[in-house]
Amino acid sequence: MTVITEDAIRELAAFRSESAPVVSCYLDVDGRRYVRAQDVEDHLDRLLRQTRERMNGSVPVADLERIEQFVRAGFDRSRTRGLAIFSCVENGFWRVVPLPVRVHSRIIVNAAPAVGQLESVVQELNRIGVLLVDRQRARIFVFDLGELVDHSELFEELPRHYDARGHSDQGYDREQHHVEELTAQHLRHAAAVAFHLFQERGFEHLVIDAPADLVPTVENFLHPYLRERLRAELHVGVNASLDEIRRAVIEVEREIERAREAELVERLRDAVGSGNRGVAGLDDTLRALVEQRVDVLLVSDGFSETGWRCPQCGYLCRRGPACPIDGTQMRHLEDVVEEAVDVALNQSCRVEVCVDNADLDVLGRIGALLRY
Repeated sequence: MTVITEDAIRELAAFRSESAPVVSCYLDVDGRRYVRAQDVEDHLDRLLRQTRERMNGSVPVADLERIEQFVRAGFDRSRTRGLAIFSCVENGFWRVVPLPVRVHSRIIVNAAPAVGQLESVVQELNRIGVLLVDRQRARIFVFDLGELVDHSELFEELPRHYDARGHSDQGYDREQHHVEELTAQHLRHAAAVAFHLFQERGFEHLVIDAPADLVPTVENFLHPYLRERLRAELHVGVNASLDEIRRAVIEVEREIERAREAELVERLRDAVGSGNRGVAGLDDTLRALVEQRVDVLLVSDGFSETGWRCPQCGYLCRRGPACPIDGTQMRHLEDVVEEAVDVALNQSCRVEVCVDNADLDVLGRIGALLRY
């Protein structure tokens, strides 16, 4: 899997089509939600049907068919939780970006690729440094979106057979002290290499795996910049395979993601409670979106409600059919929450889909931190 970069996003965004529209398809293929390939295909079918209904038949048929064929042909789901697909058949433009994180499923038809969600992925998901160490070996990795981008390995052999004699033998204590000094030197060296890799590559979080009796020493040798980035301990062992390490890192990423969501929900709860730059519940959140006051939109995973949208002014609400702003007959929506997310993304708002967050559910399963 290729790591998506800012340069790659800029290259995508630079493509323009004058003669035919570009179809951008973001598809959630997370195996925890869509276990079978058939589940993914059914999910895509619903998305395509909604797109055709929304566009009243004026859809770029060839592009939608190509996207459907790609998904139905199968793809590697072992490390893919989201797909970003961009197509303009008439101009020979086709890009598929597999992502190790979920995306919000939506299809956008425009003159250029819609790269907003890709930008969010790059900006919100942080690099993770990994330090695996024991008394002789150290392995340091940097992962970006679950992909290895750099690593370094050390092996510093300790003297052997120091413990072959009895503890009463002359010199045993001195030799044991020497072994401890060499171990400390090795751990200090490992910490220095980790900091060097941090200076070269940069990472926002650090996780470590070391024998329990060495963990305090390892942490003490870390540069303060690394200590403040410590997030968790792994339990894979210094000799773990790259796949084992990657899987453990992805789990850490998920934990960090849940913690970030919980922090945002707590901010929302405080803002709503104080009446300062926060709204909760569907009605108030839709109103804030219409007024373009939303900074961060928070939605409980799986939340949906029917609603209405005005084709003239874009007013969103749960009750219709006449627009309260201009009296226009509004369009009925199968899912006004989905529409709200689309509106938020088009307004360059940050969107957080929160998984299993009871506090957000209590607030009405949707809310927003406001710009003003």
